[in-house]
Order: sequence, then C-alpha cells, then structure tokens
Amino acid sequence: MTEVVENTETEYDVVVIGAGPVGENVAERTRAAGLSTAVIESELIGGECSYWACMPSKALLRPVVARADARRVPGLSAAVEGPLDTDAVLAHRDTYASHWKDDGQAGWLEGIGAHIYRGVGRLTGTRQVSVTTREGTEHRLTARHAVAVCTGSRAVLPDLPGVPEARPWTSREATSAKEVPRRLIVVGGGVVGVEMATVWQALGAQVTMLIRGKGLLPAMEPFAGELVADALTEAGAVIRTGVSATAVRRAAPDGPVTVELDDGGQQEADEILFATGRAPRTDDLGLDTVGLRPGSWLDVDDSCRVRGSTWLYAVGDVNHRALLTHQGKYQARIAGAAITARAQGAPLLESDRWGAHAATADHAAVPQVVFTDPEAASVGLTLRAAEEAGHRVRAVDYDLASVAGSGLYAQDYRGRARMVVDLDREILLGVTFVGPGIGELLHSATIAVAGEVPIDRLWHAVPAYPTISEVWLRLLETYRG
Repeated sequence: MTEVVENTETEYDVVVIGAGPVGENVAERTRAAGLSTAVIESELIGGECSYWACMPSKALLRPVVARADARRVPGLSAAVEGPLDTDAVLAHRDTYASHWKDDGQAGWLEGIGAHIYRGVGRLTGTRQVSVTTREGTEHRLTARHAVAVCTGSRAVLPDLPGVPEARPWTSREATSAKEVPRRLIVVGGGVVGVEMATVWQALGAQVTMLIRGKGLLPAMEPFAGELVADALTEAGAVIRTGVSATAVRRAAPDGPVTVELDDGGQQEADEILFATGRAPRTDDLGLDTVGLRPGSWLDVDDSCRVRGSTWLYAVGDVNHRALLTHQGKYQARIAGAAITARAQGAPLLESDRWGAHAATADHAAVPQVVFTDPEAASVGLTLRAAEEAGHRVRAVDYDLASVAGSGLYAQDYRGRARMVVDLDREILLGVTFVGPGIGELLHSATIAVAGEVPIDRLWHAVPAYPTISEVWLRLLETYRG
C-alpha cells in the first residue's frame, strides 16, 4: 500500500483530520451522501480504540472475566482452577489489535471512496488544511463545505518529579505490554485503572492501586466502585485510597520504580501505570490560524459544529462531551448528517431534540460498560447528578442476587441495580447495573432512558424468565411498592 495517495485533487467537499473510529464514521456518512472526502491520519488508521484501547483491553479482559464466571458455576469450577495461559491471552490481544497493522481498515476507507493522506494534518486558515507526510512532502487541501477534527485524546502524565525518567505506563503501554510485571502500581481509580488492574492481577502481577479520592469509579453510583473494589481485593490487589503520588524515580533503566507518597511513605514496583486523565490532541493542529487556542478542547453545538464557525466540526473525544468510542461514532453519524444537509442546502432538524442532526444522547443517555469482574454498567444520570441538576427524583434499588436468573448464572452471585426515576414525568433519568454478566443488560436501559419510556409502559415490557433481565420487573415492583 502506498504511503500517500496521488496528489491529483486538492479540493474536497469534506476534509477529516484523524482516521480513528470517529473519523472513519464521518467519512462513511459523507461518502454515502456523495460528498468527496479526504481523510488524514498521522498514525494507524483505526485509531486509539483499535490498537491501544477498546479492542486490546477487552481482548485481555475477556479470558479473565470468563474464568471468573466459570469458577462460580457448579460442575465447572474445578476445571478452571489453574492459572490463565498468559501467552495465549497476549496472543489473543495481538490478534484483536491486528498486530498493530492497519491494512484492513485502510482498505475499508479506500473501498468507500475516501482519499487517504498519511501524515500530520494542520489547519492553515478557513477551510484550509496542510498535510506533512512522513517523507516531508506537503499537500495543501481545501474543503468546500467542512473540516472535521477527529483527532481524539491522549493520556496525561502528571507533572511530578522523576516521571519522564521513570518511563511510566499509560493506557497504551498497559494494553500492549508483552510481559507481565511482577509488581504493578496503578495510579487512578477510573475505568482504565480498574480494567487494567483486573487484567494484570489475573495474569499474575501483584497490583497496588493508589487512589487520591475515596474510592473507585467516582463517576458512577457509589456502590459500583465498592463492589468492584471488593472483588479486586479478594483477587489479591491492594487498594489504597486518600493517597497521592508526589514523586517517581527509577534508578536504573531496567530496575524497579519507586513512588513517593504524600503521607510520607513509599511504594515500589516493577512498573507503574498512570491512569489519571486525558487531554485533547489539538496542540499541533493549527487552531491559532482560525482563532482558537492550541491544546484546547473544542466547544461544539449539538450538530458537533464548533461554536462561532460555519465550517469547522469537532467530533469525538476532542469536543469533551463523552470520551467513549461508541459515543464518538454516534456523534460522527450526527455530524455527517448535518454536514450533508448543510452542503445540500436542506433544512436542519436542530429544533428536534431527538432529530437526525442533534447529538442529544451526549447529554441524556450516555451508556458505558466497565468490563471488570463484576461488570459495572450505567446510562444517563446518577442519583447525585440528577439531584444536582434540579430534578425531583427517587432512586429505586434492587439486589441482583435475588433475581432467579442471577442465581442460575453464578453461584453466590453479588450485584445491585438502581434506576433513577423523574417523579414529575415518571420516566427514567438513569440506570446502573453492577454484577457478573450485566453488560448486555445495558442496552435495554439505554432504550428506556433515550426513549423517555413512561414507567406505565415499561410494565408491558415483560422480561423472559429466568433471566437476569427480570430485575426490570423487580425494580418496577419496588417503585410501586
């Protein structure tokens, strides 16, 4: 495959900067509408999700969770008591990361008629983009209708003494490592932190988590982090809350790393993972040429168009609305439809809150699954967020272990469900499930929240017996008393 396309056309209807899942979906939508589209990528086509996030992390987690589930099934538990086959798990991960080659995804983009430019894309003015290839060649592109920035986000390392020299892991190293460290420190208790702690503890590392706050998964309902913490602790991980790193040092390149803590103590390990946040990939994007601040998140309206612009769109992580691949792809479908409508002079449905040109789910119905053991899944608002937003709400809780399907799924099942009910409208504002095997329950909750389905109508959605989804009936019964 050639490094860059023949530079025979420098003007396109749409120019997309970034060929991760978000950029790919913008391009697919604009090409489906007949708009000529150029896509620029400086790394691998397929982006963070395909090679260093969603796909490799979930490939690593699947054997871990499957073994945990099997150990809770009578008649099967004794057969899976041994350790995981680490080499097989890592090989499975490599397969799902396509061995860090993007031929397949590049072929797909070419197949829909998008023109690929491999290099660094930068804005140089209104509807103007330059591409600097790896060989130093420069191409100048003009967008007739829109430029879509889909450059995503990057892991942030804290500004602490010794961090650069210590060569810490970020999410990229944690999902692509070739060997299991004997001891691993994980700094941060969010999704990346708990998922990677789950993986590497199960593969044989002694994991210590250092959490600045009170617990894990702070963006979810409190019981989610509590149940995940209990399971990690039972698996052998050590979780320390209310503690922060103040410095890091690694005396020898292949030696251990030591973390200085704000309580005066120290922690030593073979590797350290900082899972402490993300920043937008906009530093070297040329934002200053169009009146925006380099390195900033890009503020957009619900069609994902940058506020104050008629032609610039920011889609996915870069707009800071919902840093999730599936949500970015949703935004891409919305943005692609809006770009097409504006290009064709068609009226936009912006006044329709749930119309084709408004990414309303970013505000009201963002689903997320944390693939730990137990899984944690949520959509919409937590109880606290709903109350802070001024809603008159009630939280309805149910013990998932009391559902017949849960007992059949796993012996000694532990889990919990919560729905947050808007008492004025009698609809659901949020739902959270925590327990083994509950990830696939989430879409039913997402439909209920996004569809604003009245409680009275949910009574007619009969869950099959005996499944874990019968928790829906139990939640409704609890609400009615």
